Amino acid sequence: MRQEIVYSVVVPLYNEEMVIDESYKRLKKIMDTTSESYEIIFVNDGSLDKTREKAEKICSQDVNVKLVNFSRNFGHQPAITAGMRTSSGKAVIVIDADLQDPPEVMLKMIEKWKQGYDVVYGKRIKREGESFIKKFTAGAFYRILKSMTSIDIPVDTGDFRLIDRKVCDVLNSLPERNRYVRGLVSWIGYRQTYVEFVRQERFAGDTKYPLKKMFKLAFDGITSFSYKPLVISGYLGGVSFLAGMIMLVKDLVDFAAKGLKLVNFQFLLSVDLIMFGIVLSCMGMIGQYIGRIFDECRGRPNYIIENIVNKRGD
Repeated sequence: MRQEIVYSVVVPLYNEEMVIDESYKRLKKIMDTTSESYEIIFVNDGSLDKTREKAEKICSQDVNVKLVNFSRNFGHQPAITAGMRTSSGKAVIVIDADLQDPPEVMLKMIEKWKQGYDVVYGKRIKREGESFIKKFTAGAFYRILKSMTSIDIPVDTGDFRLIDRKVCDVLNSLPERNRYVRGLVSWIGYRQTYVEFVRQERFAGDTKYPLKKMFKLAFDGITSFSYKPLVISGYLGGVSFLAGMIMLVKDLVDFAAKGLKLVNFQFLLSVDLIMFGIVLSCMGMIGQYIGRIFDECRGRPNYIIENIVNKRGD
């Protein structure tokens, strides 16, 4: 009879051929020190380099490693979701392959889990090897998101965390398509705590979160857990209308009292540009919510699994 798995380590992969061998080596070293059963689940998110070949080679040599191959690139959050749904451990740990989140921190998370916590997330106290722009935009996003939502989403945290099996099962049962996993974990609740760590410089390769993907993640986070942007859009519309009325009354008074020109082309053009900018921004924000509704109504899956490679054959 197969031994019950205690820990499932979920590792999303996208073009990580330069990192995967070192990542596996350090993950295995750390998990072996627990003296408990574990599995490492690599989720290949449609990599275009040799990531798949290297991951399959690791699977052929280590019975504790499983590889989930997507049919194409679906994104980081779907990869995490697939790993969770494939996992069978009593505790599930999510960590990226780039080694910016040190695998050694997982032992501290396990200690907290054994103390009775259901969610243990990694909190970054310092970010090494990242530009000022990256640090500033990340910090600003976390704080804006926290101020806009009614749930407590911790700042300076990513997807690096340990969750108990019951939390994982609840996450897996949620049907929404545009998933912001770290926000969903906070929304679910249960007993949560954190461990602090220094985020390391990337071991090799390039970041898999360029500006475009960062904005996508930001919109997913905000629109998943807050309606405040729609409220703000309404306020902006009201303020714009009030400002327009005040300027119209002022122009009429100046025209009647001082005989000034009622129509000033440059002034009207400036006002129109401001008003149209506000209107289009509000429409764009509303469009984000409508787009999410459309995605949910189509009912397409978050991802498609091409195959699962596992030496166990299960």
